[in-house]
Parts: sequence; C-alpha cells; structure tokens
Amino acid sequence: MSKRDYYEVLGVDRDVGAKDLKKVFRRLAMKYHPDRNPDDPAAEESFKEVAEAYDALSDPDKRARYDRFGHAGMGGAGRPPPSEDIFSHFGDIFGDIFGGGRRSRNRPTRGSDLRYDLELSLEEAVSGVPHELVIPRVASCGTCEGRGLKDGAQQSTCGQCNGSGQVSRAQGPFMFSMTCSRCQGSGRSVREEDNCNDCGGSGKERIERKVKITVPPGVDTGTRMRVSGEGEAGERGGPAGDLYVVLTVNPHPNFERDGDDLHTEVEIDVVTATLGGKADVGLLGGGTEKVKMPAGVQPDERIRMRGKGVPHLNGSGRGDLYAHVRVRIPKKLSREQRKLFERLASTGI
Repeated sequence: MSKRDYYEVLGVDRDVGAKDLKKVFRRLAMKYHPDRNPDDPAAEESFKEVAEAYDALSDPDKRARYDRFGHAGMGGAGRPPPSEDIFSHFGDIFGDIFGGGRRSRNRPTRGSDLRYDLELSLEEAVSGVPHELVIPRVASCGTCEGRGLKDGAQQSTCGQCNGSGQVSRAQGPFMFSMTCSRCQGSGRSVREEDNCNDCGGSGKERIERKVKITVPPGVDTGTRMRVSGEGEAGERGGPAGDLYVVLTVNPHPNFERDGDDLHTEVEIDVVTATLGGKADVGLLGGGTEKVKMPAGVQPDERIRMRGKGVPHLNGSGRGDLYAHVRVRIPKKLSREQRKLFERLASTGI
C-alpha cells in the first residue's frame, strides 16, 4: 500500500510555514495520541503517520528532499529512529501538550492559585477597609514539613522507574512514557509504615488560614486583588500559588454609583423650588450637607456637589455627587394655604 502524501496527512498546503505546521501537528497529535485513544489501533496508526509526516516536513533539509523527490528521496529519514523516545524527539511540542514528559515530573512546581469572592457595601468600597479572610487551602504538612515521612525515616529511589516518575512502553516504532504505577509519579519508594501519620505521606494538609488585606478606597465590582504566596502549596518544594480576591459591591438603597460619581435624591417643598433656598442632601456614610437650590429649580434637575463622590482608585481626587431634585407637592392644605394658592393662581403664574 502506497504512502499518503505528507502534506495530505497533515491537511496543509505545500507552502505552509513552520509556525502553522507546528500548530497543525499539535492539534492532530492531541487527537490521535494513544493515551487519549486506548485500545484504538486506527488512532495509533494515524498518530504514527502524523508524527512521520511532521518529522519530515519540520526539518528544512528533509522537506527540501521530499518536495523534490517525494517518498523516494527520504531514504527512511522521514521516520524517527525506532528506539528513540518520541517525547524526546518532539520534546518542545509534547512538553506543552502532555505536561513535559518524564523529565519534568519530579521538578518543583508552583502551587495552584486560589480565588476568594468578597462582598462589600458601597460605604466600604468608597472608604476602603481592612478585612480578615479565612481561606481554606492545601499547605505543606506542619508535622513533617512537607516531606511526607516520619522523623528519621528515609526514602529510596523507586525501583520500577529509577526515580524518573515515569516508565516507557513500546508501541510500534515509538516509545511512550506514562506515570509509574508503583510510585504514582513521585519517583520515590517509601515503606507505608514510614509515612507521616498526619498527612499519610502526601506531605500536605488542608488548613484554614487567616489572611489580612486592606481594600483600597475606590474599588468597584470586578476589581481583583492579588495576594502573593497565599495560594495552594507547591509540589516538591515549589513556591505557593497566589490568592486572588475578587470584589463585588452590593447595591445601596439611597445611592447609585456611576464610575466614580454618586447619585442620590433630595426632596424639597414647592416653595423652595419656586423661590430658591437651601436643602439638606444626605451623604454616603452618614450626615447631611446644606446645598443651595436655585429659584425655579425643576423636578429631576441635578445639583452637582464636586468632590463628594468616590475616590479615584488609581489617582488622586474624587468623583462628584449628583442630587436629583424631587419636589414635594402637599396633599392637604389649610384654609389659609388654599386661599394663598388660589390668589397665586389668579395672577396667572
């Protein structure tokens, strides 16, 4: 049976660039990889075919010979050597897809990041407040300091994988790596009775840690605060991840926020609306401030109070507070008040 054209195997044009060629191979390798398709001979054969095509076309010299002479010009060069570990042959690619192969299994790795959702009142978001968070997380075992062993106990190299954390198996002309079943990828061999009693040999324990943060003035819903090193513990001595605190500002019954500006309502009587005067405008956090109302102010007109809004998070100064005028119309009038309004109405105002 004749071999398929390498460009056809990968589904690319003959002028495909190296970057796009690598991208296509990554996608096909993930699709047909034997570890993702156990007991599927067809997928295994497709994977071998894809790997052979990429091996030929990713090398400029091999590709030039193939473009000129086709399969006859390859002389066996299109296929990786049968004894070569395919993870080494395509290390830069499989390192990204499958986590680095056996060479990186025992390296220190950074711990996972954590997320904490924190709700704030509008007052807290505007003024800024300290908070103490209780964060459940995985940390290094305090008893064995992350070693997973009792005091004085020693660990030895796993005899099945020789400390690599992985074993290889042959599939056709290729060698594939997988996690060692005996040591579960740790590369070490420990007697069960030597495991730490508190963590069972994992070197980790779940704890609740108190973390103090200070929310700066001016934060809003969606603001993320990063607390370095307060995430999950790392593997094999690696650094801890980070904690991300995601903020949500709850609605306020009397104030509405628009960026760094605030909006509220102020109620005045019909006389003040007509003749002008002063009215008390409520402030966020308590208290009031007397604000001048111009004569003839209209319902829903906005009175601007400069610098009474939200502090700018990444700069100096504050936004403004806008008081929306609501004119209070009396429902009941005394006899004298009614006469006055009737007299006013007769003037044609």
